[in-house]
Amino acid sequence: MCCCLSFLFTPLPTSAIVTLLAIGLTAFFYVLTKPKPVHPPINLKKQSIGTQGGARRSVLLKDETLMSYYYEDAKTLYEVFMRGLRVSGNGDCLGSRKPNQPYRWITYRQVADRAENLGSGFIQKGCKASPEQFIGVFSQNRPEVVIAELACFTYSMVVVPLYDTLGAEAIVFIVNRADLSLIVCDKPDKASILLSNYEKGLTPGLKIIVLMEQFGDDLKERAAKCGVELLLMADLEYLGKENFKKPVPPHPDDLCLICFTSGTTGDPKGAMLTHMNVVADASSFLKATESTFAAVVPG
Repeated sequence: MCCCLSFLFTPLPTSAIVTLLAIGLTAFFYVLTKPKPVHPPINLKKQSIGTQGGARRSVLLKDETLMSYYYEDAKTLYEVFMRGLRVSGNGDCLGSRKPNQPYRWITYRQVADRAENLGSGFIQKGCKASPEQFIGVFSQNRPEVVIAELACFTYSMVVVPLYDTLGAEAIVFIVNRADLSLIVCDKPDKASILLSNYEKGLTPGLKIIVLMEQFGDDLKERAAKCGVELLLMADLEYLGKENFKKPVPPHPDDLCLICFTSGTTGDPKGAMLTHMNVVADASSFLKATESTFAAVVPG
């Protein structure tokens, strides 16, 4: 018995003591620094409530009236932007930068002016200020994309995005399906793709390509040869400024965006979204997280 007790109280080796201390300190540090759990604003076990007809609604709604906007004066994407202009006091709106360079910003008013000029340019080139007018946008994310989209929304036109990842056949299908006569591109290589499709007789409805970046005479001559007008976005903005048209804001029920799928299992399908659809989606996020935002906004 004495031998067993003496074994239990035998001093530990130094290495074992150091190991135990390290484990203890690690555990203590983890307890002090481990991330705090984020509590959701709703009961995850009761995220929706059944309604008559089999549909379901969010528990955040007080009744069966669906939430279509968050602010009374922001029911369309055009109104959302104009509210941003007013609330920000014409603050910074769009920023971009080159590698290892600081951001350069343009204000809400500058964006609105350019959008109105570009939209007026669209109309001057034969487009209609109507939800039946579809404008293609073939570009990576950049400030000019937002300006082109706002130009469409300012005059009730509809944006139809195009992507490299869609593939050549899908792009041809979408241009024809959406009857795109005017497409805004970022780079000359994308304009070249569109011209190739036109030259092959695949997209006969294409009439105008608007480029955000400078292009060479060879591309301009190629476009002219096949009967497609090639314009610099800055030049179209200037044309619109000289032939300014009063904005024709859309209604919430008006179509604003058609997003096409890649067509993996067949022809691409177009998701038709109204201004109300897009604003309602953003509004639901604001509603679901408003308590979180309120907690972090400085008093």
